[in-house]
Amino acid sequence: MAQKPSIPKGTRDFGQEEMAARNYIFDTIRSVYRTYGYVQIETPAMENLSTLLGKYGDEGDKLLFRILNSGEAFKDIDPKNYSGEDGGLDSGKVASAVCEKGLRYDLTVPFARYVVQHQNEIAFPFRRFQIQPVWRADRPQKGRYREFYQ
Repeated sequence: MAQKPSIPKGTRDFGQEEMAARNYIFDTIRSVYRTYGYVQIETPAMENLSTLLGKYGDEGDKLLFRILNSGEAFKDIDPKNYSGEDGGLDSGKVASAVCEKGLRYDLTVPFARYVVQHQNEIAFPFRRFQIQPVWRADRPQKGRYREFYQ
């Protein structure tokens, strides 16, 4: 018997009733922020790992979803160059070689990158808001999801 399709652990679907309530809440938040002069910005779901790594500490770095490079990323991987202390492959070294991008862990680091990248276009003080999904490669628990909005 064929296995039924399912979603990854730590994620969830939202039906029409949940979406109606969620859209009402998000629209209310947007309206209040705009009333007080804030502007909405959006940053990409993925960022370069060079932007993300080291900003969350060692534990936070472990919670980043890394995105494999497309194409022939593994073509030039020589296992001898990526061995760990036990002689087996060191997954961290291999991941560094074949992953250059990751999904954002929160909105803080992408916002800091945005400000640096667009500083000549921004009037300070810069009053902004964002409502976007973020991802954490954490063990899902009750009330803790791998994908959620900030």
